[in-house]
Amino acid sequence: MLPVPQAASILASLGQAAFVWDLTADTIAWSDNAAAVFTDIPAEALISGSAFARLIEPSRSIRDEALARSALSRGDEGVTYRIEYGVRAAASAPVIWIEETGCWFAGADGKPVRAQGVVRINNERHARDEQLLRLSRHDPLTGELNRTHLVAGLAETIEENMRVRSTSAFMLIGVDHLARVNDAFGFDVADAVIAEVGKRIRARLRGGDVLGRFSGNKFGLILRNCTVDDTNTAAERFLASIRDTVIPTKSGPVSVTASIGAVTIPRHARTTDEAVNRAQETLDGAKRRRAGAFALWKPNVERDAQRRVNIRVTDEIVTALNDRRIVAAFEPVVEARSRQPAFYECLVRMEQADGQALLAPDIVPVAERLGLIRLVDHRVLELAVAELAASPNVRMSLNISPDTTMDPDWWSTIELLMQAHPGAGERLIVEITETVAIQDIDDISGFVTRLKNFGSQIAIDDFGAGYTSFRNLRKLGVDIVKIDGAFVQNIARSADDRAFVHTLIDLANRLQIKTVAEWVQDEESAVMLREWGCDYIQGRLIGLASPDRPWTVAGDTALPAAG
Repeated sequence: MLPVPQAASILASLGQAAFVWDLTADTIAWSDNAAAVFTDIPAEALISGSAFARLIEPSRSIRDEALARSALSRGDEGVTYRIEYGVRAAASAPVIWIEETGCWFAGADGKPVRAQGVVRINNERHARDEQLLRLSRHDPLTGELNRTHLVAGLAETIEENMRVRSTSAFMLIGVDHLARVNDAFGFDVADAVIAEVGKRIRARLRGGDVLGRFSGNKFGLILRNCTVDDTNTAAERFLASIRDTVIPTKSGPVSVTASIGAVTIPRHARTTDEAVNRAQETLDGAKRRRAGAFALWKPNVERDAQRRVNIRVTDEIVTALNDRRIVAAFEPVVEARSRQPAFYECLVRMEQADGQALLAPDIVPVAERLGLIRLVDHRVLELAVAELAASPNVRMSLNISPDTTMDPDWWSTIELLMQAHPGAGERLIVEITETVAIQDIDDISGFVTRLKNFGSQIAIDDFGAGYTSFRNLRKLGVDIVKIDGAFVQNIARSADDRAFVHTLIDLANRLQIKTVAEWVQDEESAVMLREWGCDYIQGRLIGLASPDRPWTVAGDTALPAAG
């Protein structure tokens, strides 16, 4: 039964229309307000199920399928259903989204013979759902795919290429020096730059290529059916589109460049992880060469071999830390004139299962590259302070990595150790490399001040290899400079090295900073250093690092102060 006129009026106000559909005759009777609801649908399209079905998208049989999927009717109860679909009055007309709720009734054979219900226009909800779906798939700034769906597309491409034996490429395009744009103009201008770069890349894509925003300043690009030559050509096309025309922004024109790292798939990357990692690695290498560069990943036997070594050594370092096989060796530093021990440098060693020990040059560089150096430095600090606590007259130095100077956990550890072992801090010398000292003079100054509060001294290691001015040494309050052994080891044979080392020692003496000459190989060199006023010497002539504790031989004899 159709709604009465009053009910029809209410339905019209709600944007709804009621219907009764005779499936046997394929005729539809609508409430009086149907024309007001379906403003763009001709009346002849509403008179039958088949005529109305021709307007439905995407599946014209969706209403029939809804009835067929429903359970069999039981008597006069009917079976309810609810479906959503779109209708389009003409090919060029917009889709009208409809929500239909109804009930169908069966004949003697149990099949539907009649349906009745209500339809309503639901464009707003569908638009909202479409927007939410788009936001879940696309980056809100650029409108391109987000990282999740970009990587999903990359996985599909790799799988397809392996199946049909075709070649594609994956690129990472990074905007160069975007932080400078942030600092100079603000984040909103940087966002405008990113959005414009995305538009320029998209304007030069072929059909079937896939673009997405990979991260803050990087776009990921899948070039389907792309040879190596095609990749090279495409990369130059993208780079030129970014660099050749300035980008207009509200703060004025901004000129930027981009760099590209790419990898051929599936030849050189058979998984998404391989593709992303190798494209990122190649992009980093391109940026190191120069801004605006392009590089294509190539196999490298030496690099791969080194990585295998890194993985093995990393595993060994972590295992050694857990097993307490990270130990210390002690290298004596003696007074240049008396040759009496002044202090000992505590150096890291890693004991192996075969009884051999890896030295610091084998451990430290890998640990620094792979983020394990903090753990190693923590362990060496514990070992050095334990020796200081056990031997009250011994002075000791230890070298820490650049990352450790700003590590709050390291500071927590040393504070606890100094509280537990009063007096140990006054016999501790902390060595930092010259390159660390010049990177951020203010941060390092704070580091030095905190250590001096424990009574500790600061030494600059490998002095002469960098560009630290003596003015900075005075500003930092450095107590000792250790002259880089690369200059010391040949002073007996090299006039240039002699002049350089002699000058460093003279300047340090004028500033009342103690000097240590590293890598002293022979007696002739030791005599020169003593005559030039060098305070301490260290190296093969004196004795190399050993796990033995030489100060225990003489019954823990008191050592001269290093300061």
